[in-house]
Amino acid sequence: MSVSVVILAAGLGTRMKSNLAKVLHRAGGACLLEHVIRSARTIAEADRITAVIGHQADAVRQEVAHFGVQFQVQTEQKGTGHALRVCAGLPGLDQGRLVVLYGDCPLLSPATLQRLIAAHDAGGQSATVITTNLENPTGYGRILRDADGNVRAIVEEKAATADEKRVTEINSGIYCFEAADLWPHLARVEPNPASGEIYLTDLVELLRASGKATVPLVIEDPSEILGINTRVELAEVDRLFRNRKVRELMLSGVTIERPETVTIDHSVEIGQDTIIGSFAQLLGSTKIASQCQIGAMSILENAQIGEGAAVFPYSSIQDSTLGMGVQVGPYARMRMGAVVEDGAHVGNFVELKKTRLGAGSKAMHLAYLGDSTIGSKVNIGAGTITCNYDGQKKSPTLIGDGAFVGSNSTLVAPVEIGAGSYVAAGSVITKQVPQDALGIGRGRQENKEGWAKARREKKS
Repeated sequence: MSVSVVILAAGLGTRMKSNLAKVLHRAGGACLLEHVIRSARTIAEADRITAVIGHQADAVRQEVAHFGVQFQVQTEQKGTGHALRVCAGLPGLDQGRLVVLYGDCPLLSPATLQRLIAAHDAGGQSATVITTNLENPTGYGRILRDADGNVRAIVEEKAATADEKRVTEINSGIYCFEAADLWPHLARVEPNPASGEIYLTDLVELLRASGKATVPLVIEDPSEILGINTRVELAEVDRLFRNRKVRELMLSGVTIERPETVTIDHSVEIGQDTIIGSFAQLLGSTKIASQCQIGAMSILENAQIGEGAAVFPYSSIQDSTLGMGVQVGPYARMRMGAVVEDGAHVGNFVELKKTRLGAGSKAMHLAYLGDSTIGSKVNIGAGTITCNYDGQKKSPTLIGDGAFVGSNSTLVAPVEIGAGSYVAAGSVITKQVPQDALGIGRGRQENKEGWAKARREKKS
């Protein structure tokens, strides 16, 4: 039978104390709703997943539209039952199984969702609800069972009796329904007299009254159903995501020094025998091959790192690519599409921006190379800069294979340094240096004998 998923994601989240819709807050390197959609995709096709959105609907839609899911707008937030009701009549939701998830519960694993579907199919019930047991269930709705172990009712904390409050099994709010049973019974749920809202929990008793069972699926890890209401809870969920990721990487053959200190997003990929230093941040779509070294305090975002490359401490690599055996840093910066080809070296306090550094080339100290194409086996001396911006436009610098650029050179773009040529140290180069030539662009030195002594004597 087909599986559809509805994700309730319309709320603002007032306890977050934020102008940002709750599901747009980020944990583990992605917004909360993205995590939920990724898990949902393991049990349903994208076109059978509907996100119910409300606050900042356009921004939420834009953030996750690339998944190909459907959207339904809830203009007024009147409870979980009302949020599901706005999906009534949507194509495909009136048959098969319908799973209800929440945009602010991102830790639910694909394995648990698959267990939910399997448990529902095995029992033949109208509804299956995920539950768990807590030592301190204060604040949660309690699961009340009948003699057969099915759910008799779900009672909220404020409505529970003293005996009911001693029940440790709590409601997650995550259900799998038979769609054919869900919609007619959901239409009969009355608004709560106190709040005026419509709650999904009331469905359990309506189904029971019609002779239809709701069966609990108890999960062992309560963190999977942890919802987020405050920034404190957001930080805890972020920590759990990152702990999961670090554990996964270490079990796959990655060495992580001081794993409690690193920040690694869920989408990062790292090969075997790579070593990650303490306090490193690996973000976005970063991919690191095997046998690499990423130094302490380095920040890599959307970086592609080739096999055997070394990024030494305190380096920043953003939207850039390092080839095999490359060495970068310490204190180096690569950004905006920089490419360092196989075997090249970039040293301390060197910045590359929209620059390709050829195989085996070296820029080891105190250089800025912007909008440049640099050939293979080129030496860039300490203090070299490319003057790529004239106040109106950016211009390129081209440096041919095997060229040698002396220390403290200033290359005023647009300019080309020919293959095999030399640029004398301290030069300002404003025009082409031909292949195999020596380019010198500096004033001739003149020494005035006795000048300094005479100046001192004059002052005295």
